[in-house]
Amino acid sequence: MKAMVIDRYGNAPMRLTEIPTPEINDYEVLAEIHAASINPIDFKIRDGKVKMLLKYEMPLILGNDFSGVVIKVGQKVTRFKVGDEIYARPRKSKIGTFAEYISVHEDDIALKPKNLSFEEAASIPLVGLTSYQALHDIMHLQKGQKILIHAGSGGVGTFAIQLAKVMEALVATTASEAGAKLVTSLGADEVINYKTEKFEDILKNYDAVFDTLGGQTLEKSFHIIKDGGKIVSVSGTPNARFAKEYGAGLFKTMLFSAASYKLTALEKKHNAQYSFLFMKPSGDQLRIIADFIESGKIIPIIDRIFLFEDAQKAMEYVESGRAKGKVILKIR
Repeated sequence: MKAMVIDRYGNAPMRLTEIPTPEINDYEVLAEIHAASINPIDFKIRDGKVKMLLKYEMPLILGNDFSGVVIKVGQKVTRFKVGDEIYARPRKSKIGTFAEYISVHEDDIALKPKNLSFEEAASIPLVGLTSYQALHDIMHLQKGQKILIHAGSGGVGTFAIQLAKVMEALVATTASEAGAKLVTSLGADEVINYKTEKFEDILKNYDAVFDTLGGQTLEKSFHIIKDGGKIVSVSGTPNARFAKEYGAGLFKTMLFSAASYKLTALEKKHNAQYSFLFMKPSGDQLRIIADFIESGKIIPIIDRIFLFEDAQKAMEYVESGRAKGKVILKIR
């Protein structure tokens, strides 16, 4: 099969090559990939920034979510059959959606929303699961609560805003002037122009913050959180609590504790709960998300679709930060 691979960590371009089609075990299906999406985690993996948590052998196929068709099922697969149209975020040990085929565990799969094309469906799994696990599983966001979602016009932000409105929360978001119309159309109640305004000077007493940027943006978010509020980040530093839950071991737990000392101090100062989110694959949650999409409560937001052979250009476009919504690779 054709696949886009990297041969080493670092900011080197992917190359298109031919490799064997993957085998499947009893609990996996072999999927013919029709479309995949590009996410920031792809270039974080490429650059070696998550080596403390994930180790891969080279050459490595990048890509963390997809849509496609089941063409073979393992002997113990019970929920899917050949011909099913599916979408998924494969488990972290089995990534590799920038390819023509992938083997994926049936627990990580759901049927593709019926009202979406393959390209639209491929835009959903990673951002959908990330948003659902942040807002539902960790924050337990309630009707009428106030949440700030950073980078609202990005891939995660466009989904998270819609999910927060499904959960009947009040949503503030940061966006440029160019992105303001988009996030407003998705339901954002207040838009902060991050180029001309400081969100930490405007917002106060928020129940929750969903951070996708990390750095100073994350640190400043503590200033707007109410007593007992929650901050969830996918770009901040993992802390000791996360390391223990992840089973990272004593040494790595100590390293994460030291690296996140500033965030821990801010937690205590503002009586807030900071959580680093390392999203987990879940076919069950993708089925819930599919219901939201099929009922029209959430729609996919796609910025641009690239052909498979232009995957490197697509990666560079996502890294530029100009995309509004998701960037998709059309595999077939």
